[in-house]
Amino acid sequence: MIKNSKSTVLTSCPRDCYDGCGISVVLRGNAISRVAGNPDHPNNRGRLCGKCAVAYNGAWLDENSRLLYPMRRVGSKGEGRFARISWDEALAEVGDRLNTISNEFGPEKIFNTHYTGTCSLVAMDFPNRFFSHLGATEVNPDTICNAAGHTAWTYVFGDSANGFDPRTAKESSCILIWGANPSSSAPHVGKNWLNETDAKIVVVDPVRHETAIAADLHLQPRPGSDAALAFAMAHVLQRDGLLDNEYISAHVLGYDEVAEDITNCTPEWGERETGVPAALIEDAAKAYGRGPSVLWLGQGLQRQPSGGNIFRSCAMLAAISGNIGKPGAGAYYLNMTFDIAIRSGKSPDYEALSEVRDGCSRSVSQMDLPSVLNDAEAAKAYFVWNCNPAASNPSQTELRKALERDDLFTVVADCFLTDTAKYADIVLPAASFLEFDDLTASYFHLTIGPQVKVSEPMGEALPNQEIFRRLAKEMGLQGEELYQDDQSIIDEMLRDCDIGLDWEGLKAKGWSYISEEPLDLWSDGKFATPSGKIEISSARAAEDGLPRTPQPESDPAPADGFFRLLSPAEKHLMNSSYGNDTRIRNMMGDAHVTIHPDDARALGVVDGEGVVLFNSIGEVPFVAKVEDDVPQGTLLTHKSRWPSLEPSNVNVNFLHLPRKSDMGESSSVHGTEVKLRKA
Repeated sequence: MIKNSKSTVLTSCPRDCYDGCGISVVLRGNAISRVAGNPDHPNNRGRLCGKCAVAYNGAWLDENSRLLYPMRRVGSKGEGRFARISWDEALAEVGDRLNTISNEFGPEKIFNTHYTGTCSLVAMDFPNRFFSHLGATEVNPDTICNAAGHTAWTYVFGDSANGFDPRTAKESSCILIWGANPSSSAPHVGKNWLNETDAKIVVVDPVRHETAIAADLHLQPRPGSDAALAFAMAHVLQRDGLLDNEYISAHVLGYDEVAEDITNCTPEWGERETGVPAALIEDAAKAYGRGPSVLWLGQGLQRQPSGGNIFRSCAMLAAISGNIGKPGAGAYYLNMTFDIAIRSGKSPDYEALSEVRDGCSRSVSQMDLPSVLNDAEAAKAYFVWNCNPAASNPSQTELRKALERDDLFTVVADCFLTDTAKYADIVLPAASFLEFDDLTASYFHLTIGPQVKVSEPMGEALPNQEIFRRLAKEMGLQGEELYQDDQSIIDEMLRDCDIGLDWEGLKAKGWSYISEEPLDLWSDGKFATPSGKIEISSARAAEDGLPRTPQPESDPAPADGFFRLLSPAEKHLMNSSYGNDTRIRNMMGDAHVTIHPDDARALGVVDGEGVVLFNSIGEVPFVAKVEDDVPQGTLLTHKSRWPSLEPSNVNVNFLHLPRKSDMGESSSVHGTEVKLRKA
C-alpha cells in the first residue's frame, strides 16, 4: 500500500444492541483515519449511532486508553498497579495456577464470568470451549440481564429467540413496544424502521422517554403492574370479539384456564392496579387486537421481581389475538439470526455454532456471585472476559470485598483497564473488533455481517479466541475444538447458513439478509413446547414450582418513605462499554436522578440540587432532575457508569440487592427500593 493512500474497508458493528450496523473504516496508509457508517447498509444507512461514532474514533483508537501488554499485579487488589510481563510469563502463570487448582480442588472451583462486551460470534463464544472442556463453573451470563424473559418465553413458545422478521412490518397495523426504548438501545431501529412504518405505535413504559413521546399512544403503568395491565387488555379483546378463536383452537393450550381471570380484569380494575386510565387501556387493546400487530417485549420489562409472570401475561395477548405467524404480526423478544437461518430449513446438520456456544455444565446465577466469590472454599479462581462486573453487577460492596481476596486468583482479559481489571492478578490485553476477522448478527434485523480486520492489534493484544487457544496449549489440554482456527469456523457458519456468499463475498458486500424474501416466523403453527402449541397453561412451569398459568398480579407498592428505583440503559453507553471515553463522559455529565414534581415538593427538593439515594446496602449521590417523566413514587437514573471514574467512586449498582426474579434466577434490579434525602 502506498504511504498516505486512502482506502475504505467495510466491516460490522459487534455491539450489544438491536441495530446490527454496517461500518465503513477509512484508512490512510495502514492507519485508521475514521470509523463511520456504511452508506449501503440497510439497517443504519450510513450513520453510526452517537455513542459508537464517538467511542470508535476515541478510546478504541487511543493507545493511551487501551491495554497493550500482559501485566501482573504489583499493588493491592483494586489499586490498579501492574507491571508489564511477556505473554509467555502470563500464560505460564495462569496455566500453572488453573492446573493446580483443578488438580487439587477440582475444576468447578474455577469460575468464569462473561457476556456481550462483543457480540462477534467467534470472539464471544469460542472461550466457552475452553471452560467447558476444563469443567469450570460458569456464572450464567443471562442472569444479569434477561434470563427471566427467556425462561418465561420458553414456557409459552418453547423458544425465546425466534420472533418476527422486521421486513414484514409493512403489513402491521399496530406495533406494541412494551418495556423497550429504541431511542436509547436501538437508535437506528427507532429512526428508520419504527419511524417509517404506517402502523400505530403504542408504547408501554413507566418512563416517558423519547420513544414514548414520539408514539401514537403511551401507557405509563406503575412499575411492577405490567401483568395486571396485560390482563386488562386481554379483557377488552375477550369482551369486544377480538379473540382469534380459530387460532386458539388450533394452536393455543390453556385459554380456558385463564378465561375467567380475564373476564374479571376489567379496564376499570386495570386502572386501579396500574394507574393507567381505563380509556387508554381500551384504546391500546383495540389497536393491538385488530391486527396484524407486533408485540415487542424489551429486556428491561423482565428485570422486575415478577418479570417472568409479566412476560407470560404479555405473551398471552399475542396468543389469544392470533398475532403470530403471519405478515405484520409476531411476538418478539430476541431474534437469534444464525439460529433462525438454520431453523428455516437450510442446514439440519449445523454443528459449528453449537460447538462454539457450548457452555459449562456447572453454573451459578450472577445474583449469587458476591456470596460465592466471598466463600474461599467454593471459589479459588475467577476469570473475567467480555464484561465488567465491578461496574455492572448488583451488590457492589459485597462483590468488591470478594474481589479483594488475595487467595482468589483473578484473571481479566479486556481491551481496557476496567474497574474489574484493577482487581486482577493477571491482566491480558484483548484485541478490538477492528483487529481480527469474525462474524456478527443483529438480534433484531435478520442480517449478518463480516467483522473485517482493518488493522493489526495494538501493542501485543490478541483476539479472545487466540488467548484461549494459547492457554489451552500451555495447560496441555487435548481436544480439536480447543484449537480450531477462526477462518474454518467462519467458513462452516457461512456454509451452514447458506446465504449464497462465502467469506470473500460477504466482505465485498458488507452484509446479507439470511433470506431473500421476508420470513413469517412460526407460520407453520408448530412450537417447541411439549404440546406443540403455545402454552398459556404450562405443565413445565408447574413442575418448576410456578403457577400453571400467568397471574393477574402486581408487585406491592414500596413501603412508606421508599421509592421504586428504575435504572435502564444510559443512551450514551452500551451497558458499561464506552464508559471510559472522555467525550462520552462529558456527554453524560453528572449522574442524575429524576423525581416526580409532587414527590420533590414533599421532600423539599429542587431541580439541580444534590441528593443521596440510600437503602440497607449502600448510598449513592446524584443531582436531582425534577420532571414528570416517571409516575409518583418512582425514581429514574441510568446504569453502568464506571465507579472508578465517578467523583463518589460508586454507581447505582451499590444500591441494587442481588434479588432474583421469579424465573431464571435473574436480576430484578427494577424492583430496587430506596429512600432519598438531600445531600
